[in-house]
Amino acid sequence: MSPKRFEVQLTAVGGTSSFLGKLQVEQVKIKNLYVAGRSVYFETDSKGIQTIRRFRKKYHVKVKVSHIGNDTVNYRLFSSFLFIIGCMLPLCASLFLWNIEVESEVPELAERMELKMEKANIRVPSLLSKLPEEDEIRRLLMQDESSLSWIRFKKMGTSLIVSPMLAPLSAEVKEDKKEKPSHLVAKTGGVITHFALTRGERASIVHQTVKKGDMLATGILEQGEKTTVVGADGEVFADYWLEYHFELPRTVKYSTQGEEQVNINWRTPWLESKEGVFRFRNPILFKESREDPIHTVRLEKGMEETVILPLLKHDLLSKKTNELVIKEENILHVSFTNDKVSGTLLFLINENIAEKRPITQGD
Repeated sequence: MSPKRFEVQLTAVGGTSSFLGKLQVEQVKIKNLYVAGRSVYFETDSKGIQTIRRFRKKYHVKVKVSHIGNDTVNYRLFSSFLFIIGCMLPLCASLFLWNIEVESEVPELAERMELKMEKANIRVPSLLSKLPEEDEIRRLLMQDESSLSWIRFKKMGTSLIVSPMLAPLSAEVKEDKKEKPSHLVAKTGGVITHFALTRGERASIVHQTVKKGDMLATGILEQGEKTTVVGADGEVFADYWLEYHFELPRTVKYSTQGEEQVNINWRTPWLESKEGVFRFRNPILFKESREDPIHTVRLEKGMEETVILPLLKHDLLSKKTNELVIKEENILHVSFTNDKVSGTLLFLINENIAEKRPITQGD
């Protein structure tokens, strides 16, 4: 890179010849000297500027300095190179893990977690691509920690947040009440599709049509002349038709997932504590935000299959606590009034229809 050059304008009431003579004695580089009016102009380098500023008051000379050469090819290339480096620094920094935070209300537990990660070479700064899988880290941290039930991990940019979850403690000592042996019976009618028993013996077969209360699995096992009561447990899945009646307001409000926005800010990758100790931190700050817009729609004829049916299917699935699959759906009737929409739908559902019935002496 070429040295910095400056253009100097000298102005003096008594003339500038004596001052220029002094500059020659001090071996100041002077180039392209010319006179314009009462001022003298020439070019010099950084060392010359220092000498000029040191002697200007002594010779009562007014000096005006300006940079030159900013448009040269070398300067533009150098500036572009610095700009590229400035852009690459955040990108390169985002490939590293700069901060590990253990969220725990128990300081001793957080200290043990940090020590275990340090022994496993999970420290900052390190490449994010070199971090072990979450299951491996979880297995390492939960080893010899009987008080933990789970460990959650959350990656936010170049930060890793570790949240150990303590197992719930019960102050009451509950008595171990043994469940009475039971059969599995149908809580509704349907056609059996498959069994998932953990105990007991099938009392029906796949593709068999059963009614409410029919025996699905027995908890009494017979081996020759020997009878053993073990109880039945598990799930029995069946298909059945469900007639679904509904009534909705004519105007419905619903929300949709909006676009996620990420704001990125840059800060120094080190932080000095009150004790004067430096530690690394995440040099890039990520702030995620999302707004879910709320829409209002007025239900009209023609929206039965595009809006009403999907809405009611979602409502049905959200109310069921066990595994449920809707195989088919039919619209039987839909009517519109000024402020309401009502009707009847028919769903073909597959779910677990087994419920327990205690074994009595009569069985």
